[in-house]
Amino acid sequence: MRKIDELRQELDRSVIGRKKEFELMIIALIQQGHVVLESVPGSGKTLMAKSFAGAMSGHFKRMQFTPDVLPSDVTGIRFFNPREQDFVLRIGPIHTNILLADEINRATPRTQSSLLEAMEEKQVTIDGETVKLPQPFMVIATQNPVESQQGTFPLPAAQLDRFLFRLEIGYPELEEEKNILAAFGKDPGKVKTKPIISIDDVLEWSEAVKEVAVHEDIQSYIIHIVRATREHHSIDIGLSSRAALAILQAAQGKAFIDGRNFVNPDDVKSILHPIAGHRIVLSPEGMLTRETGEVLDEIISSVPAPVEAVMK
Repeated sequence: MRKIDELRQELDRSVIGRKKEFELMIIALIQQGHVVLESVPGSGKTLMAKSFAGAMSGHFKRMQFTPDVLPSDVTGIRFFNPREQDFVLRIGPIHTNILLADEINRATPRTQSSLLEAMEEKQVTIDGETVKLPQPFMVIATQNPVESQQGTFPLPAAQLDRFLFRLEIGYPELEEEKNILAAFGKDPGKVKTKPIISIDDVLEWSEAVKEVAVHEDIQSYIIHIVRATREHHSIDIGLSSRAALAILQAAQGKAFIDGRNFVNPDDVKSILHPIAGHRIVLSPEGMLTRETGEVLDEIISSVPAPVEAVMK
């Protein structure tokens, strides 16, 4: 997978210290999934999204979400054109390969929900007319932590469930921050990525990843993890069957970008937190005493991983 390695290197050059996050974003792109980036302002969320899009020779559009943005501003509208004396369809910014929904939690719930059909079915309906979106199609949303910001609207569970991963962007390590200042301190505007992959590459990988074998022991392992979240005393709402499928597909993607044609238990463990963290709901008692990540670690430790599975 030489091109995937080149893509990783280019992204690592453009945004220092986000290697793991970019790896998950590549998996989401291959599996036709979506990603929400969450962190405090100034942590590079928008830069990550723009750099990621710049590494693919497709179409990229950015939309700044604010309370006054309407659903039609996102999807499009049919308006009367006096010159043609007819109604004309004008497609919104959603008609692209990668859409950056910047500060998505500043938009109203009605506007947030305008993305649901596009994210799930890769199409939008405008005044009764269905418009297919280009392939691949990926939403990269950014948001600041709700509890620390005024004027935000938390994404509902149905909306969060459409995102394959939620990535919590932390502060860079000391050496990484030094490298950031050394590399970009004089001219932050020079941070640009060059196209490494094409749309055809992504579509080809999206088909090839389906051939990554998932042994029945691995499938059983995923199911036991999912069921454990439903039975854990600190969790009110556990993972759904859709979440189980997301775990399987993300684990396939992880194996694929690592150059393997089979999924192993470590693939499942490595993607569980960014998939499950925004889908489970802790009980009131659990919220007082536990962190979501801590509960997930406990579940991973409690479910026996298959030791020897024959991958075919």
